[in-house]
Amino acid sequence: MTWRLGLVAGEPSGDLIASRVLAGLSRRNPAMRPEGIGGPNLSAQGMDIWHPMHALTVFGYVDAFKRLPSLLRIYHDVKSRWLREPPQLFLGVDAPDFNFRLENRLKRAGIPTVHFVGPSIWAWRYERIRHIRESVSHMLVLFPFEEAIYRKEGIPVTYVGHPLADAIPMTPDRAAARSRLEIADDARVLAILPGSRSSEVRLIAPRFLQAAQIMQKRDPSLQFVVPMVNEARKLEFEAVLTQFPVNHLKILLSSTQAGVQTDPTAWLALEACDAALVASGTATLETALFKRPMVISYAVSPMIRRVMGWKSGQERPYLPWVGLPNILLNDFVVPELIQEDASPEKLASAMWGLLDNASLCEQIQNRFTEMHHTLKCDTPTRVAQALEHIVHDGA
Repeated sequence: MTWRLGLVAGEPSGDLIASRVLAGLSRRNPAMRPEGIGGPNLSAQGMDIWHPMHALTVFGYVDAFKRLPSLLRIYHDVKSRWLREPPQLFLGVDAPDFNFRLENRLKRAGIPTVHFVGPSIWAWRYERIRHIRESVSHMLVLFPFEEAIYRKEGIPVTYVGHPLADAIPMTPDRAAARSRLEIADDARVLAILPGSRSSEVRLIAPRFLQAAQIMQKRDPSLQFVVPMVNEARKLEFEAVLTQFPVNHLKILLSSTQAGVQTDPTAWLALEACDAALVASGTATLETALFKRPMVISYAVSPMIRRVMGWKSGQERPYLPWVGLPNILLNDFVVPELIQEDASPEKLASAMWGLLDNASLCEQIQNRFTEMHHTLKCDTPTRVAQALEHIVHDGA
C-alpha cells in the first residue's frame, strides 16, 4: 500500500529519533512517501525535505521573537500543502510549539495526527493537556508513567520506550572507549557535559570548570573529557577554558559522515569516564543509560528565570526532581544542584562524594540498569506498528 507520511522534526535529537523510526517503517512499507521538515538523518532515509530542520531551531525567547516571521512563513507553507493534498497521517516529533499548532489545524481537516515525544507537562504547565487533546489523535510517549497521564485525560496513547535505550549498550565497554581516546585504563576520568546551547556553555561551563579546578587540586592526575556538539560550541567552550584553565582536559567534537551524525561524541566520553558532571536535559538520561554516576546541575540567567516563571505560572516544577534519571526512578538517586546551589564548591564536593564511594556507585549503576531494561522496547518497531495501525484502522 502506497501512503504519504507528513513529518516535522525540528531538533537534531528529533531528526535522529525520527530517522530510526522511518528506517523501520520503510522496511515494512517500501512504498511509503515521507515528506516535510527534517534534517540530514531523515534526508538519508529518503524523506522529501521541504524545509531544513534548522529553520525551526530557536534558542530562547528573544531568538524566537526575531525568527517569528520566518517561522510563520514555514508554518503556512507546510500547512497549505498538506491541506491541499492530505497525507494519510501526520507525525510531529517533539518541537511542541510548532507541531501542536500544525497538528490542531490538520486534525480539524480530518488528517490523523500523531505526536511523538510528549512535552514535560508532568513538570511544567499541565494545562497544556487541553491543547494536546484538541490537536493530537494519538500520543506516542517515551516514559512509562506518561501513559497513565494521557489515558486519564482521554487521549489515545501508546508507550513506545526510549530509542536511546535501544541504541546504547546495556554493558558499556569502558576499555575500548579509553583506547580510542588514548586514556590509560587505570586513570580516574570525569566527563563534563555543560550543554549544547550557547547560553548553557556561557552560564554553566564556568561553574563546571571551576569545580574541576577544585577537584584537580585534590587529585592533580584527574582527567577530564568534554564533548562538544559542534565547532561553534567548541570555540565558545575554549574561550571559557582560557578563563578557567584545567589540566589533562580533552575536548571531543562530534563528527559526521556524508552530513549524517555518527554516534554522538558524548557517548564516547560517557563510555570512557568513571563519573560525570552533567547539565540537566537528555544528556542526564544518556549518562544513566551508560550506567555512570553523575551530578546533575543547571542554571539560567535571572531574566530567563523570570520569563519562565511568568510563562508557566510556576516558580518550580511540579516534581521534586529536575533530572530525568531521578524522575524515572522516583528518587534522588544522584545529586541535583540547581541555580544558587550550583556553586563550584558544592559541585566539586558532590562529585567527590561519588568518586570516593565505590559502594554508592555500584548501587547507582544497579538502579540505572533496572531503568535501562524498562526503557528498552525496540522503539522504532513499536512506533512503526502504532502508525500502521492508525493508518489502516483509524485508531
